Amino acid sequence: MQDLGKIHQIIIDLGFYKMTFNVEVIVMTWIIILGLLFFGYICASKNKKTPHLFQVLGELIVTKLYELTEDAMGKKLARKYSPLIVALFMFLLMCNWIGMIPHMGEPTKDLNTPLSLGLMGFAISHYVGIKTKGFKAYIKEYFEPMFFMMPLNLIGELAKIVSISFRLFGNIMGGSIIIMVVSYLTYSIILPPFLNAFFGIFVGAIQAFVFTMLTIVYISSQAK
Repeated sequence: MQDLGKIHQIIIDLGFYKMTFNVEVIVMTWIIILGLLFFGYICASKNKKTPHLFQVLGELIVTKLYELTEDAMGKKLARKYSPLIVALFMFLLMCNWIGMIPHMGEPTKDLNTPLSLGLMGFAISHYVGIKTKGFKAYIKEYFEPMFFMMPLNLIGELAKIVSISFRLFGNIMGGSIIIMVVSYLTYSIILPPFLNAFFGIFVGAIQAFVFTMLTIVYISSQAK
């Protein structure tokens, strides 16, 4: 309980600005990245007519996410952005699940992680919008239906970043705090295993899927 709110940081003073790095988030993120690379290597290696378990799992994830991306974006954009969508979902899923391992922490309970992914989705969606419609038609949409609506339309677009980022951050951080508090009160005996299963597996998977689907929707909406 005494660790609640405790953050291990590295602070680099540049004179005019101080850069602060959350050590736990950086370490956990790299563990997840290396784990996913290893998982991808296992899935792709020694492919046979009778696929092994990891190959089946990998193909299932890729196929289902590609179908969802194709339904929303169409074939042309799906071929280009489905690898990103698959990587995003797998990364978020592992970020949310890694907290179930003792002494590990979810990178997504630090706002910087979901916010950076939200900004990435925002940048990609508007890049697609400009490339698909042309810059003039893209800018014109902000002044519809009347020119004085531009500030509200702009705020609406920026609000998407806040919405998608804080939803993921709030759910993962909230679940982490609940598990920590209940574990302290019950001496980690009664409820924590069930809470870990609920918040870790179920909520973690749902939040990863919701974040990924919203990213797909944002990109596809700009392409139309």
